Amino acid sequence: MTWTTLISADELAQVIDHCLVVDCRYDLANPKAGAQTYAQGHIPSAVFIDMDTQLSAAKTGSNGRHPMLPADAVRALLESIGLTDDLQLIIYDVGGTASGRLWWMARWIGHAKVAVLDGGLKAWERARFPVSTEPGRVRPAGKLSVRPALATLVDVGTVETTARGRQDGQPLVIDARAADRYRGENETIDPIAGHIPGSLNRPWSQNLRDDGRYKPAPALRAEFEALLAGHAPSAVINSCGSGVSACNNLLAMAHAGLDGAALYGGSWSEWCSNPTRPVATGPQP
Repeated sequence: MTWTTLISADELAQVIDHCLVVDCRYDLANPKAGAQTYAQGHIPSAVFIDMDTQLSAAKTGSNGRHPMLPADAVRALLESIGLTDDLQLIIYDVGGTASGRLWWMARWIGHAKVAVLDGGLKAWERARFPVSTEPGRVRPAGKLSVRPALATLVDVGTVETTARGRQDGQPLVIDARAADRYRGENETIDPIAGHIPGSLNRPWSQNLRDDGRYKPAPALRAEFEALLAGHAPSAVINSCGSGVSACNNLLAMAHAGLDGAALYGGSWSEWCSNPTRPVATGPQP
């Protein structure tokens, strides 16, 4: 069986010996926390991948807080931890922010057999499955074929065109940040507060239930269809602060059967690095 969006803790426990499991816990306020908490306990066999040093390209000051790696670098990274074409990749974190990023990156290089552990490490622990402090399973380097992308990345130029004014046929931008940051309030991360003009707000946390698992697919589909208001998923660009939490909206859409939306990799941290780009504040697009 192949999982392409979400996998439950019970399902993972049954197939874990036949999967490559990746822990990508990340804390924006403490970048070292992911590796530290991994060392304190992780799903057996899981290897750790760091958001800042492995899942992001070098920062230039104008390309965002977590610049997207080139596709060939993503492929090389996943090959280095043993991923092959026929191997199921499972990703987890705690809280749900970082796992979607690696899920999206794997699909971007054409790897379909990738899923996120629904509810993350907390769901695994609630099910009373074991955790380990032993190093993750070291696999021989893998080989991934060059395959057509299953995900779409757009650059700032595409989003600039969209922000000049909504017209029929232009993409719809959805911002995954918390509502207060979208409105331009309580901004403590980026130097300029606000949002891309014309973008709608769908905080990624709205995809989750109280226990951290994703809402059922029919519920997610109804919520996103109401937001899209007739736009096809292929006419949607997902954004956030730095191209991380937007991937959780992309994951939720795919799980709901609304696959095909794009990611603006640089997101708000890239957008606001250029003072000539327009900024909107308040609750309206």
